[in-house]
Amino acid sequence: MERLKFTDMKKISLQAVIFCSAIVVFAQDGITVCHTPATEKFALFASNKEFNMAHADPLPYSHQSQVGKMITFKTTGGPDANGYLLEAKKKTNNWIFVFQEWWGLNDHIKREAEQLYNALGNVNVLAIDMYDGKVTDKREEAGKLMGEFKQDRGTAIVQGALVYAGKSAKVGTVGWCFGGGQSLQAALTAGTQAVACVMYYGMPEENVDRLKTLNCDVLNIWPTQDQWINKAVMDKFEANMKTAGKKLTIKSYDADHAFANPSNPKHNKEFTEDAFKNTVEFFKARLK
Repeated sequence: MERLKFTDMKKISLQAVIFCSAIVVFAQDGITVCHTPATEKFALFASNKEFNMAHADPLPYSHQSQVGKMITFKTTGGPDANGYLLEAKKKTNNWIFVFQEWWGLNDHIKREAEQLYNALGNVNVLAIDMYDGKVTDKREEAGKLMGEFKQDRGTAIVQGALVYAGKSAKVGTVGWCFGGGQSLQAALTAGTQAVACVMYYGMPEENVDRLKTLNCDVLNIWPTQDQWINKAVMDKFEANMKTAGKKLTIKSYDADHAFANPSNPKHNKEFTEDAFKNTVEFFKARLK
């Protein structure tokens, strides 16, 4: 019999914890299935050394803009939240909410927000600070920040952003890595105001009952070499979306996690440009 190496055993153990779809609790009246929240699943990656080492510290970049500005907005039951806003040239109810990677709302994310702003035309773009002002360029600190993040606070921040945008706002969401999962969570929070959701290698929601409340289509950008948001995760997401009766489009690329991040030394320019093109087309078809 072939023996597993200790590192392999650690991988299997971690995957067993993370990708276990549910904890089954037997009760007198039947079986209750308790789903581990997607954000908590993804936060478990923060304690994994291999996941942390797979993220090279971002390359230096300072974003300069004639349009974007930092703003604050109210949240319920907590401090004011922050965001990087690019206002449409003409008044419009079309909005894009942009969600950061695990580094925080850094200048790379501000650049992504501005690129979307320029490509989409007359739209408001708000890059939301999910870490309440904390940002880092060190992967160890990024793992700590992601592990400490609480979804209740994240949801309150998104709700505050929705109030800021207004009741008539039609909202598309997009994010990468940590932000990919938050993009889907935000679309769920937005309810009938959500019109489009784009996820770049983010942790999906697996609670089918929650997915049934989703109001919009989802575009999932997925690198096939990703060891973390891997094929098993994608297959389950696809099946759950089908069960929920929701439309999911998957664009796969022969690349690794974080391939679309220009600050990543493993950045794939060709694939990133194609993914961006698909993202813009997806939003334009739904923000009318």
